[in-house]
Amino acid sequence: MFSRRNRRTPRPTSPALLAAWETLDAGDVPGALRQVRAAGEEQPLAEVALVVGRAAGAAGFADLADAAAALAAAPEEARALYDFGYACVERGVPDLAIPALREALRRSGGALPVLRELVSAYEDEGRHREAVTELVRHEGRLADWPDRYLLVYNAVLAGDLELARRQHALLSAPEDAQWQPARDRQDRMLARAADAERAGRLDAADLRGWQYVMGGTVLGTLSPYGFDEGMNGRYAWLQDTPDQCLRGLLRLRSLLAATGGRPRSVSLLPDRDSRILGLAAAEVLGLPAEPFAAGRTDTVVVAYDLDGSRRTTTGRS
Repeated sequence: MFSRRNRRTPRPTSPALLAAWETLDAGDVPGALRQVRAAGEEQPLAEVALVVGRAAGAAGFADLADAAAALAAAPEEARALYDFGYACVERGVPDLAIPALREALRRSGGALPVLRELVSAYEDEGRHREAVTELVRHEGRLADWPDRYLLVYNAVLAGDLELARRQHALLSAPEDAQWQPARDRQDRMLARAADAERAGRLDAADLRGWQYVMGGTVLGTLSPYGFDEGMNGRYAWLQDTPDQCLRGLLRLRSLLAATGGRPRSVSLLPDRDSRILGLAAAEVLGLPAEPFAAGRTDTVVVAYDLDGSRRTTTGRS
């Protein structure tokens, strides 16, 4: 008589990951992933892959489930580490990709495709300083496009303008025309940084300055709440008032006067709140109001709440 060996699905042995596994037993995929994140980046990658793979299978992400299974079976193989990290980035969980991609970079001897994917994951997580650290570590092997470009970009977002300018000066003109718009954007970003430095401190607390550098936009109002406790003018919660709306419109008028902006109209978005504020803007700016039309130039478009505007323009309730 032959006996069958009791084959059980492998389970994590790390207490934190085992807790995430048991959360999956209850069908709570988001909760399990939160526990994986809370466990930190030093967990055994093979066991992380077990949990992520099971979660991916439950969510119907076959590519990530397959990559996780391959990593769980061969956690020391650079290819398995890279494929798992790549799939995590593609599926919107770049934070789970970072430990695997770091290890893949080490085991691959610093392969540039792995480095680029790691930088992409860091960017998605807003960890620009760490992206800079990795790129600088491999500086002698970087191609100008995209690697040195990525170094400049992440250096700007990390607040290291000295490094960004030094590396930007080393960038050759892109041979591939697809990179020219990126080069132009970077030129404009650094030009705005020079302007912002002349106008203010542009230090870590200069929210308005960095908003201008990164996006070319100007913050009309800054929050006074928690300013010196790390908020630096950000609004964590805002209860609007007519006076605050008027203040924003008056500052818009001052900005247009200071920059020589000469719009010919105010375009009204279709949602009720934006239409009300747009009509007020037309009165404050002394301009005619007209319905919004895509492609119209030389006009001020006023949105009270972008979520409300999107719901109206897409027909969602």
